[in-house]
Amino acid sequence: MKFSIIIPLYNKASYIAGTLNSALAQTFTDFEVIVIDDGSTDCGPDLVAAVDDPRVRLVRQANAGVSAARNRGIELAKGEWVAFLDADDWHHPDYLATLVATQALHPEADTVASGFVFIPDSPDRWPPRWPEYANPPDVELITDLPVRWMRGPSLCTSAVSSRTARLRQMQPCFPPGESQGEDLDLWFRLAEQTPIALVRAPLMAYRVAAEGSLSTTHIASTIPPFLQRLRFRAISGAMSPSLRGSSLWLAAQHDVTLARQAVASGNRLEALRCLYRGRRAINSGRWWLTAVIALLLPGQTIQNWELWRMRRTATPPDAR
Repeated sequence: MKFSIIIPLYNKASYIAGTLNSALAQTFTDFEVIVIDDGSTDCGPDLVAAVDDPRVRLVRQANAGVSAARNRGIELAKGEWVAFLDADDWHHPDYLATLVATQALHPEADTVASGFVFIPDSPDRWPPRWPEYANPPDVELITDLPVRWMRGPSLCTSAVSSRTARLRQMQPCFPPGESQGEDLDLWFRLAEQTPIALVRAPLMAYRVAAEGSLSTTHIASTIPPFLQRLRFRAISGAMSPSLRGSSLWLAAQHDVTLARQAVASGNRLEALRCLYRGRRAINSGRWWLTAVIALLLPGQTIQNWELWRMRRTATPPDAR
């Protein structure tokens, strides 16, 4: 079997049928779908159980979080590759077929991903109306993910697949109990071991939370654990020297972001501490601009600007 599509499910009864349909509608058909129900309290698991397709397998477990659900799916996978799909996202019909072609083109890459589109959670926009893309699409081989990430987020969980054997060597792949950056932790660790082949085509649709939800306005106020571990691996020599500098630079840039958030909350002293911790980025204009902000601009001005910037980044162009 070529693919195991892993879908963690927790109280997504309104979406899971559409998500499953997108998986079962793939033009490449050598796959299984493993739905890990993480203790849902709605009818989502019953909807999955009612699907009359031998490729779909429902596994129930007590609520333990999305990381534990995905790790369980990796343990049970029969496919050569694992493809991840969240219970409210959607795969393009040619998603798996394009991954197969890309895997053949770049056998050195143990992780293959595609581009994605953001679609607001409104009934008139689902199922997705896919934008056109080149056929065959361009493929970018990523050998330094921290550098690539500074140009813009390049991976989304539902648009990533990895060799099952590689993932099992790294178990637990997703840090149990974590819900902030638990997927990024795995992508950066994978990228330290093998190149990532990124298909430049929008083959996954990511459902953007409704306006006003917590997910659209939450701003992290501490260093995410995945970045703490990234920084530790770089300092301890656990990664190649070629990745050390870019990894520390990425972590420093996040410290600059935390400095801006500290100013927005009125804590200028904490902002200066963050800037000191992120001093590896001192030769960047962003570091110096933040220093000026921390010393001179009103906190409310910075808070409004940060919220505007985040909302603009998260909103697809056709929804603005």
